[in-house]
Amino acid sequence: MSVSASRHGGQILVDQLELLGVRRVFSVPGESFLAALDGLHDAKIDNIVCRQEGGAAMMAEAYGKMTGQPGVAFVTRGPGATNASAGVHVAMQDSTPMVLFVGQIRAEDRDREAFQEVDYRAMFGAIAKWVTEVDHTDRLPEYIARAFNVATSGRPGPVVLALPEDMLSAQADVADGRGPIVELAPRLNGVARDTLDWLSHFERPLVVVGGPHWTAEAAQDLSAFAERQGLPVTLGFRRQDYLDNRHPSYAGDLNVGVNPKLAQRMRDADALLVIGSRLGDIETQGYSLIDPKDPNCAIAHVHADPNEHGRVYHPDIAITANAVAFTRALADLPACDTDWSDWTRAARADYDSWKTPYETPGDVKLEQVIAWLSENLPADAILTNGAGNYAAFLHRYFVYKQHGTQLAPTSGSMGYGIPAAISASLHHSDRTVVCLAGDGCFQMTCNELSTAAQHGATPIVVVVNNGRYGTIRMHQEKHYPGRVSGTMLANPDFAALARAYGGHGETVTKTEDFAAAFARAQDSGTLAVIELQVSEDALSTTLTLSGLASS
Repeated sequence: MSVSASRHGGQILVDQLELLGVRRVFSVPGESFLAALDGLHDAKIDNIVCRQEGGAAMMAEAYGKMTGQPGVAFVTRGPGATNASAGVHVAMQDSTPMVLFVGQIRAEDRDREAFQEVDYRAMFGAIAKWVTEVDHTDRLPEYIARAFNVATSGRPGPVVLALPEDMLSAQADVADGRGPIVELAPRLNGVARDTLDWLSHFERPLVVVGGPHWTAEAAQDLSAFAERQGLPVTLGFRRQDYLDNRHPSYAGDLNVGVNPKLAQRMRDADALLVIGSRLGDIETQGYSLIDPKDPNCAIAHVHADPNEHGRVYHPDIAITANAVAFTRALADLPACDTDWSDWTRAARADYDSWKTPYETPGDVKLEQVIAWLSENLPADAILTNGAGNYAAFLHRYFVYKQHGTQLAPTSGSMGYGIPAAISASLHHSDRTVVCLAGDGCFQMTCNELSTAAQHGATPIVVVVNNGRYGTIRMHQEKHYPGRVSGTMLANPDFAALARAYGGHGETVTKTEDFAAAFARAQDSGTLAVIELQVSEDALSTTLTLSGLASS
């Protein structure tokens, strides 16, 4: 353990971040953490200066998804923290490791309702794994080490540390903490063998994979396990890159616009092997496919956090294990004697039929645009999105080929796609990064295009413009037909907006023009926006008729 001379709290904090391997943070500056900004001045840490705290938090969350290490964001007190809460909520529901540092009023002014004072334990208590306030400068190494451990252990998630400005500016002579904790996974061969033996007694099993911790190696192990055992595999909401979608065992994903045949297969299954996923609201279509009170099937649940077992569904077998380690053990097992080939082939056939494009009205057909992207983008291209009916097209028609190519919020947060794409472009500067966004979704965080321009990020943003909040409009038409209220949008010229930020911008009004526009966006070497002007009915009426949107 190293020992340092007297340093102010901001320097102590930054030194701990470097020790823990942090190489990039996302921030919106505030006077409440000036000492931390001073500490970052000479650090070997990139400080990505964002335009709004929600964008900064979402960029940090996306970083956590990509790396498995906590994404780090700095925001100021009061309004800054409330803005950042959107990204904290994403990290919590998506089980993403993240640490948010919030500047705070002076400790000596606490409980006076001082300028921008907020009780952060109360504010973030329900949407973070741990929230606390650091009162003593010499305890910063202790708190930061614990924050990183909590953020990554068990079910990962966000941690919030409030930093009173007088604590940060105060001097302390304190030793640095230690580096990251090295965790050794237990041997799970026997547990995996027993689980497969249990599964072999069922005729119609499904493997459901999702949740955090996934890696490229885990995707390969899952592929080997599924192929050797001949089992159908379905992936959790917005975890579509956990298995190559071309794999013969891949049966589709459990998203808000789930394939009706896959939903029925979930109902018909007599056993579920759930690896990593919480088997949550979206995966079960509002807990209707599997009734928590009376499940129609046996369940073996593998999750890193023992508190998830029995939280909603009472499993027949509960296994506390990291999904990656457990899948590694499954991949080593020989083939069992049970033949599930007919069941698996039928599941795959249902998926192949589902991803065949269903034609929508208008001159720009989004299903064909997504199919073109799927066929022409490099296998390692990263796709990001927020929320809206446009995203259902991406989930249905894009074929993910490898892990680390999907960044999307399982929390369903609008505005996520652009910050995630910027974070991805900075982290993987050699890869193509494409953001899909609706016109409403885009305008929630489009100001972060300025961040992209400043720091050299080059995402290509495809804006699907139908002049409305399409998802809400669709539900209005279903529940209150003919009574449109609060869902229309007056939009800018999105291509011109991109050019105003120093990027490349184009507008596409015909499907056949998209490929050339995309090529020009790639050749521009800068951030780019391609606006797709789609029919008003393309994302609402047709979605309902096709079964693409949730009911």
